[in-house]
Amino acid sequence: MNLIKSGQDAQGKPVEIHYCDYGQGDPIVLIHGWPLSAASWEYQLAELPLHGKRVIAYDRRGFGQSSKPWNGYDYDTLASDLNAVLTELDLQNVTLVGFSMGGGEVARYMSKYNGARVSKVIFVSAVTPYLLKTDDNPDGVDKSTFDDMIENLGKDRPDFLATFGKQFYGVGLVSHPVSQATLDWSQMLALPASPRATTECVRAFSGTDFRGDLATIKVPTLFIHGDADKTVPFKNSAERAVKLVPNAQLVAYEGEPHGLNITSKDRLNRDILTFVDGLPVQEDYDSSESESQPRRNENDTTTY
Repeated sequence: MNLIKSGQDAQGKPVEIHYCDYGQGDPIVLIHGWPLSAASWEYQLAELPLHGKRVIAYDRRGFGQSSKPWNGYDYDTLASDLNAVLTELDLQNVTLVGFSMGGGEVARYMSKYNGARVSKVIFVSAVTPYLLKTDDNPDGVDKSTFDDMIENLGKDRPDFLATFGKQFYGVGLVSHPVSQATLDWSQMLALPASPRATTECVRAFSGTDFRGDLATIKVPTLFIHGDADKTVPFKNSAERAVKLVPNAQLVAYEGEPHGLNITSKDRLNRDILTFVDGLPVQEDYDSSESESQPRRNENDTTTY
């Protein structure tokens, strides 16, 4: 099993970060969302290495097959885990891809480590810039929403996660963008996480202000977000975050929910590859064309 040591827990035992590593070429590092594991990148891990890329995904501490210490779920520590992965594998010219909570690791790593080893960053459905409603962040989400999440996790974690999974993928009375089997699979990824890590990470992603971190990013940056995201609303996140990163690009996926790495996996894979190769990511695609060839829209107005 691939493990990287990243510091110690309160008992002095090493914290081990589990990762997978596929393909050859310029590295893409995938950082998963809450409350899942690196396995949630299944469709990216299966496709991106086929296009001359080295792809690494790791389980956040407390999740998947990584160590599950009692503490260490603040973003400074989580960014140090990301740094341990990049350093131990001696990765250079890296594209960081942070999904949801993972966008916070990307932002904090870029400021804390001055963007070392990184050439591009992609935020997918990310929690940046700052979710919590405060006096200086009036467009944020009320603290009671996150308090309720923590309370319900304590009451019945499996039931809460099952309900959360439906919102995650935009499943409703009419809309069924994923199968019941996919919902069951996501539940299987979420349940092995430490209950402590699951609740502490809610506190971390809801209460951490990334506005200053985003302002330090100097490399090409892409934000991808579903405009129907009910988990991390588009207007509270990507629409605001893109304004804080110089020359960043925002691509909204029309009608897509939070879990677009599943519901729009082919487009996401294509957009990641296009951006990594230094080409402009277009808003619209013709699904009748080859998966490997994005349709060029001459009237596109998005800019880097």
